[in-house]
Amino acid sequence: MKKTAIILGATGLTGTILLQKLIEDDRYESIKLFSRSKIEGLPNKVTQFIGDILKLEEFKAHFIADEVYCCVGTTTNKTPNKKRYKQIDYGIPVTAAILSKENNISTFLVISAMGANKKSNVFYNKTKGEMEHDVLEQNIKNTFVLRPSLIGGERKERRALEKIALNVFKIIQPLFIGKLKDYKIINPESIAQAMLNLANSSSHAEVIITSNDIKRITENN
Repeated sequence: MKKTAIILGATGLTGTILLQKLIEDDRYESIKLFSRSKIEGLPNKVTQFIGDILKLEEFKAHFIADEVYCCVGTTTNKTPNKKRYKQIDYGIPVTAAILSKENNISTFLVISAMGANKKSNVFYNKTKGEMEHDVLEQNIKNTFVLRPSLIGGERKERRALEKIALNVFKIIQPLFIGKLKDYKIINPESIAQAMLNLANSSSHAEVIITSNDIKRITENN
């Protein structure tokens, strides 16, 4: 039986790649996007629900699928207001997980970040950690939290500090061995493919997935 997938964050770096993979994948007959703006030129298998996804609960009647892929995320540069930032990075994934539980969706995948820790003094890490905790609290049967390191690739918006960090990491990456492998730059293609592989795997032992494991899972394509 063919499946239906939901994507949140389909206009982002990883979400865009994931959307294309799902479109090309014959295992999926339907893809639902929930976003603030419409994406033009998509095939008929994609249905778009446009509105305020900070009020995702209003879409509950349409939030029905086999799998949910949450690729939502912002930056302090794009969203300097901490309250608004938390509404996006915490509020959207947690609300999506709650809706998934209520609508009996058995597979939920979300992109978090390396260093996520609900007890952290760093706002970004704390927000991601709280999000992970409350998503896992929903006890969805197949839940996968991906913690990528610095993500490579060209973004639509300019991120000056991130660009500098990427250039530095490219130089020192050969030094990352052993446990430091998790700090190597990861490309969005790998994250998208790992999500797809996890959703279609018969083994569901892993819940928190580190950056190095994301690459390993990608190789199982």
